[in-house]
Amino acid sequence: MTTSPTTRSEYVDGGGQLGPVPDGWSYGEIAQFLYREARLADENDYDGWEALWTDDALYWVPSGGADVDPRTNVAIIYDNRSRISTRMKQVKTGKRYAQAPPSDLRRILGNIELLGGRENALGTIDVEVGANFLAYESRQRENQLWGGRTTYRLRRVDGEIRLAYKKVVLVDSDKPIPTLAFLI
Repeated sequence: MTTSPTTRSEYVDGGGQLGPVPDGWSYGEIAQFLYREARLADENDYDGWEALWTDDALYWVPSGGADVDPRTNVAIIYDNRSRISTRMKQVKTGKRYAQAPPSDLRRILGNIELLGGRENALGTIDVEVGANFLAYESRQRENQLWGGRTTYRLRRVDGEIRLAYKKVVLVDSDKPIPTLAFLI
């Protein structure tokens, strides 16, 4: 059973204190996982991208800053695992899409940092990782460059790394966003 966050702190930072990086995680394997997640998103491999998430996952793109409370402020995306699945099903139908034809995308990740460990609702410790990103989006009429900071929480499930949490804070989250294609 998963629990829902109930305090502002739990929404913003996951609740609890950030502790040391848990044993058994290497920088190289974490970086490779993040690169793979970005590639699957860039290549519109929706099944592969969706398979990376845990059952209790949360995907959040705040609007208007990093530390806003999604219960009282509009979010660009605030999806639990069920909503992630629904979004992917809708995209794959060909009837609900953000663009036709879809943008060509490439993400570049950098400044990957292992930030520490954070207890999850299962009582285990997820590794928390931060990374900066640039996403280059090529559309029919123009190109767009997106930048920001992503916080990930990764967990091992049956020996495989899975994504339990992803928070994308855009540098220009306070401005109108003409397309959300790069966010899936």
